[in-house]
Amino acid sequence: MIRAYKPIMVSILGNISLSILKIGIGLAYSSLALISDGVHSLSDVITSIIGFFGIKISSKPPDKSHPFGHSRFEPLFAIAIGFALLLVAYEIARDSIGRMLFKEVISVNALMLAVTLLSIIAKEGMTQYTLKIGKELNNQILIADAYHHRSDVLSSVAVLFGLLAQRFGFAYGDSLAGFVVALFIAKVAIEIVIQNVNYLTGSSPPFEVCEKIKEVALSVEGVKGVHDLKAHYTGPKIHVELHIEVSPNLTLKEAHDISEEVKEKIEGLEEVERAFIHVDIKGVTK
Repeated sequence: MIRAYKPIMVSILGNISLSILKIGIGLAYSSLALISDGVHSLSDVITSIIGFFGIKISSKPPDKSHPFGHSRFEPLFAIAIGFALLLVAYEIARDSIGRMLFKEVISVNALMLAVTLLSIIAKEGMTQYTLKIGKELNNQILIADAYHHRSDVLSSVAVLFGLLAQRFGFAYGDSLAGFVVALFIAKVAIEIVIQNVNYLTGSSPPFEVCEKIKEVALSVEGVKGVHDLKAHYTGPKIHVELHIEVSPNLTLKEAHDISEEVKEKIEGLEEVERAFIHVDIKGVTK
């Protein structure tokens, strides 16, 4: 799990540096766009810290109070990040509308554009790195944090277009771009929340995953049939309950060995955390 901490630490250090740079330049040249973008980067630091503790808690081994582990904490913290993204979207949209109403105009220089461009490149690098590790580990906190980085990229792109528009005399360029970015951020946030609410409430996995589980069980020698498959999310991974049918001519040990092999193979699937296998005698028990 140490590997999961690295993107979080990169995120915290990178965002602190970017927020100081953008807020400093913004204050120096009275750029509300850069100051807002710097505050947005600072909000990423907060969500990354939430993600850090989320990973730490969700990776704890099973104990008496949580006999099946702490994996449900992972989507819980991801939901918190999703709501943080919604708040960021609201703030950007509100600021965008405010700028249009009050017709704020600033003087744009090359340093402001360079800082914004640096922010875009740095944040996209964080996005790709965090998303890569998150998908490899199937870690919903890292994936949610990666999309938070992407929201900062989009807001910085909006700031860049806005600053360029201001420079060429179009006073509403930054405001319109910011409002569009807010809609994109809100869309990502809602998707993160919905997906992780499904994880927390024990929703069923996709049909294709259930079929894969059945195929794996049937591939074990001695399994004559499968039925009553029940699978649900307990966090980002699945718990499976499955009945297998074996020949009535087998000894109890042989039937037990087959069930253990089925269990081992199903738990070997990337999507599955735990499998519970029930043995039925074909033509005798149901």
